[in-house]
Amino acid sequence: MTTIEFLRQFRLGGYAIFDFAVSFLGMALLSPLLSGIFLKFKIKIPKINWVFLTLPISIIFHIAFGKMTPLVQNFLNFKDHFILKIIVLIFLFLGLRNIEKIKK
Repeated sequence: MTTIEFLRQFRLGGYAIFDFAVSFLGMALLSPLLSGIFLKFKIKIPKINWVFLTLPISIIFHIAFGKMTPLVQNFLNFKDHFILKIIVLIFLFLGLRNIEKIKK
């Protein structure tokens, strides 16, 4: 068993805790760079918003690249997993609030 397999064996609700931790940490580390890039387009996105947008962005990218992870499959399932859908929508709302277009 490799180190990654060992770390991914710890799960919460069927999802690997390690995957979420790495995703949120990665987005937190990239947020200053991403905010700076969007500032050049006169769009102010607070750094914390990128952390909230981690799940919605990851779902969009997984769908776009055809990688159907359990999270994506459960999110796209129309009959079940309503708590997951609510959590993702809350994260989307929190991620999109306070985004401003800079007027100049």
